[in-house]
Amino acid sequence: MSGGIMLLGVVMIFVALAIVVGSVAVSPRGNNGVDRSIAVLEALTAAPAEMKRELDAPFGERVLIPFLLRAQGLGRRLTPADANERIHEKLELAGNPAGWTVDRVSAGKVVGFIAALAVSMVFALVTGLGFLPTMVVVVLASVAGYLAPNLYLYQKAYDRAAQLQKALPDAIDLLTISVESGLGFDAAVAQVARNTHGPLAEEFSRMLQEMQIGRGRSDALRSLADRTNLPDLRAFVSAMVQADAFGIPVGQVLRVQSSEIRVKRRQWAEELAQKVPVKILIPLIFCILPCLFIAVLGPAGISIMDNFRGTLT
Repeated sequence: MSGGIMLLGVVMIFVALAIVVGSVAVSPRGNNGVDRSIAVLEALTAAPAEMKRELDAPFGERVLIPFLLRAQGLGRRLTPADANERIHEKLELAGNPAGWTVDRVSAGKVVGFIAALAVSMVFALVTGLGFLPTMVVVVLASVAGYLAPNLYLYQKAYDRAAQLQKALPDAIDLLTISVESGLGFDAAVAQVARNTHGPLAEEFSRMLQEMQIGRGRSDALRSLADRTNLPDLRAFVSAMVQADAFGIPVGQVLRVQSSEIRVKRRQWAEELAQKVPVKILIPLIFCILPCLFIAVLGPAGISIMDNFRGTLT
């Protein structure tokens, strides 16, 4: 492998020398080359504004944007018909990150695949791996690069669900207090969206906007549940939809939901506390106990070894 790389480098050096020698032999003698360069510079300075704008365009507009557009086209052709809908659902669960669209996710998969393929091949050539390890590294890296946008969206959705889980009990309490103080459900939701921050406040604001453009409350609540994967929020939405359909007082439903979500939050905290002994077992066995054994039994072991040396001598 190293011999082949050296041979390729020598061949490239000779090719470069041949190109330089040929260009020197073909170029005219005298100051014609200098005059020609000066003429080119004068033509560039006297060029129209349209041509200057094309030449002065930044690297991103000249290279990166066309490359991304080609990657988007290739991603559309390689992506199945129902994949766009799945990507849209992942974007909704992730909170629609800024600048992320279905086409950009498809283009990101293509770009990640090409970049991972190129980097893995260069790594395999530099390290001198064999054929089978090279194939394994290239395939794994290419698959990881292709799945990188999906992994990013999954992590964003997971973090957003954790934030929703944390903010939901306080939001329901505020809704209950607002409704019991005389506000309607829509005004109470607006109060929560205005006085809180985070993904839940953004979802409540979007629900209010949908209701303002003429969508029904039940449909807006169902859309709120579809944009999240949190079971507690889905249960809350289901209870509010049923209360709206059967004419049950909203304050009573909110009071029951508030007490239930508090109980679930306490159970969730207890579940996390019960997981701590299991999670701490691995660092206890592999990190803490060896150090403790060294500190406690180390001096005794040294004394035993000294006694054996004295006995043998």
